[in-house]
Amino acid sequence: MSNELFIRKNSSGIEIALLANKKLSEFHKEKFDAAFQVGDFYFGKVRKISPSLNAAFVDLKAERDGFLTYFDLGPNIKSIQKFTKNIRQNARYPGDLDKFSFEERTQKTGKISQTIRTGEPLMVQVIKEPIANKGPKITCDISIPGRYFILVPFANTISVSRKIGNAKEKSRLKDLAQSIKPKNFGVIIRTVAEGVELEELDKDLRDLIKKWDQLILGLRKARVGERITNNENRLDSLLRDIVNDSFSRIATDDKEVFDALKDTLGRYKLDPDKILKFYGGKTSLFDQYGITKQIKSAFGKSVPFSGGAYLVIEHTEALHVIDVNSGNTSFNPENREENVLQINLEAVEEIARQVRLRDMGGIIVVDFIDMRDPKKKSALHQALKQAMSTDRARHTILPMTKFGLVQMTRERVRPAVEIANTEICASCMGSGKSTSSVQILEKIENEIIYLWEQMNQKDITLKANPLITNYFKHGLPSLRLKWLLQYRRWLKLEDDTHAALTNYTFINGDKQPIS
Repeated sequence: MSNELFIRKNSSGIEIALLANKKLSEFHKEKFDAAFQVGDFYFGKVRKISPSLNAAFVDLKAERDGFLTYFDLGPNIKSIQKFTKNIRQNARYPGDLDKFSFEERTQKTGKISQTIRTGEPLMVQVIKEPIANKGPKITCDISIPGRYFILVPFANTISVSRKIGNAKEKSRLKDLAQSIKPKNFGVIIRTVAEGVELEELDKDLRDLIKKWDQLILGLRKARVGERITNNENRLDSLLRDIVNDSFSRIATDDKEVFDALKDTLGRYKLDPDKILKFYGGKTSLFDQYGITKQIKSAFGKSVPFSGGAYLVIEHTEALHVIDVNSGNTSFNPENREENVLQINLEAVEEIARQVRLRDMGGIIVVDFIDMRDPKKKSALHQALKQAMSTDRARHTILPMTKFGLVQMTRERVRPAVEIANTEICASCMGSGKSTSSVQILEKIENEIIYLWEQMNQKDITLKANPLITNYFKHGLPSLRLKWLLQYRRWLKLEDDTHAALTNYTFINGDKQPIS
């Protein structure tokens, strides 16, 4: 498989497109001014404890408080509380964990009101970005991810990714991690660490310790609601998780991003001269490589995938719904069940792609074309699990129900990606209905009088559909003649044959539109 990565920078942030075999596989948007990104550390204060939810609301000086459950306090919350207090109150406290004495671990089942109190300062980490009307979800069970390790302060455990199946390799990695990890730090060994030698593992761990030291420096002087440090942006995490020797091209149109990519690829033992390209053409980077067209076509409500079959994708606040339709696909009446299975199997690949592409999270319900054979239902379920196996987000897929529905959950840490691929009608403004002409005329009259009386606009030109302008000219005396006598102002009229009946513009004496 050939992978390509394209990074485009604009005034609001960067856009990241991942292509697998020339087909858009993932698309991410990273805003420069975005607050509460996954992995960010904040210094907050407990504003309110909710015993009924067994959770607390933490003041982060934002529109909505952070949401902290008892489970997300973590087993070492008392140790973290003690450490934070020492760091904040004693400027000479070194912050080394090797000499730190742990407090008693909390139980998995307990009451948050007995663990933390209102007004207490806390160091927290964002685990889910604000979605809709919900604030960020936060945790005190902090961690710092690297390429090969996830560093877990206030712990001594060593865990290995379940995706590493070789028992001998697991044992080797555990032994190496035990030999290099500092005291009172736990580590989670990631899948990409499989087969990696000690030198690279040690370097990655030392980089994580440096990030921890920077976090401590920020914690000493942070005010309530301030971001202590940002763990990493979307591009950094994407490079960390996916970049390997399967990439044939990584291209960007920004010099700063290019230099950062060059440094990162070097750290990952990849040759930037072979795969990294700087694009300086006049045409947009995404337009040049046909990515814009792919984005617009892939994010529609209806997504075709094979021989006339298509998916219908609906997003709601509660869940995502995907409907598989055969469309104009022709069936062999003698072997309908086999034909349906084939369409469903082809739909599986597109569904897995769409889930990653749109970064769907939460509950996802897929309505496949009905099948009766239990064996074929089971085969379809296995095919979906296989197609989703490369997805980096945690997910669970349930077997097909009697109604042909497949339910799955996918880790939801940020809002789903949405791309506007439709335009609002200028006449109806998206409602499907236009305002009646009587109302439009009344509205225009009121606006004209307002411009004359309240804004003291003396020279006004109304540019509108000829049917509208003729209304003000019609009759003897005409409406604008009556206004001339009443307001001592003359309304100029200009026909716009291309304007819809409900569209009009006021222009001042300087030929500028009046808002």
